[in-house]
Amino acid sequence: MAATASQASLLLQKQLRDLAKHPVDGFSAGLVDDSNVFEWQVTIIGPPDTLYDGGYFNAIMSFPQNYPNSPPSVRFTSEMWHPNVYPDGRVCISILHPPGEDPNGYELASERWTPVHTVESIVLSIISMLSSPNDESPANIEAAKEWREKREDFKKKVRRIVRKSQEML
Repeated sequence: MAATASQASLLLQKQLRDLAKHPVDGFSAGLVDDSNVFEWQVTIIGPPDTLYDGGYFNAIMSFPQNYPNSPPSVRFTSEMWHPNVYPDGRVCISILHPPGEDPNGYELASERWTPVHTVESIVLSIISMLSSPNDESPANIEAAKEWREKREDFKKKVRRIVRKSQEML
C-alpha cells in the first residue's frame, strides 16, 4: 500500500508542477494544504457563452491513495445549481465513476474512469459539464426538472449564483 500511495503522491506532484508551468485557461488549481498532495483546491471560471459565464466556482478535489487507478472525488464548495451536481456539491460525471462496468447499466465502461485522466482532463470535463448539462441521469433531480420544465427559473437561479460568486472575490 505504501508504494501505491507514494506513486500516487509523485504523480500528483508532477501534475501540480505541470499545471504551474503550463496553466490552462478556465481554471486554477493548487493544494489546500502544502503538506497534503491528495487534496486540491480548484477554481473554475464559468465558461464563456454559458449560463455560468463570469462566475468563479471553488471546488475540492480529493484523490485516493491508489490514484490514478481510482478516480478522485470533486465537490463544489461554492454554491452550484446544475443537474449534474448533487445538492451537497459533489460532481457527478461519468469519468469520476469507478472503472469497469456500470452496475446500473447507464454508462459504458469506456465512459467511466481510466488511469489516463489527469487533473487537467477532469477539470476540463467539469467545464464541459457546465456548458452542457445532462438531464438524462441527474444528480440533482430538482435542478434537472427545472432545467427541463422551467428554463427561465433555472437561468435566474444560475445568474444569482454567478453574481454571488463574483462578490466572493
